[in-house]
Amino acid sequence: MNSNGDKGTIKIPHCISMEDRNKITLTGVNDVDSFDEETVTVITSEGELSIKGSELHIGKLSTDTGEMSIEGRIDALIYTNDQPKQSGFFGRVFR
Repeated sequence: MNSNGDKGTIKIPHCISMEDRNKITLTGVNDVDSFDEETVTVITSEGELSIKGSELHIGKLSTDTGEMSIEGRIDALIYTNDQPKQSGFFGRVFR
């Protein structure tokens, strides 16, 4: 049973911990939107977060607990506004 009244989702507190710009641990992760060796985009309880860098690898991911770890050279953490995504072909092109 959910105590916060949302539609079946429990809000997990969002926290970021980074070690030497080479490892980042996240909590409050709801989903992984996309990933490659240069960008990992995740949906967190506080909005969409893009982690940019090089040689990025997802080490741990648990959507049950909302925990995730990423290793590689971390250059930037970027939050975006909670605006609805564009759908269709142009939504994917202008992402």
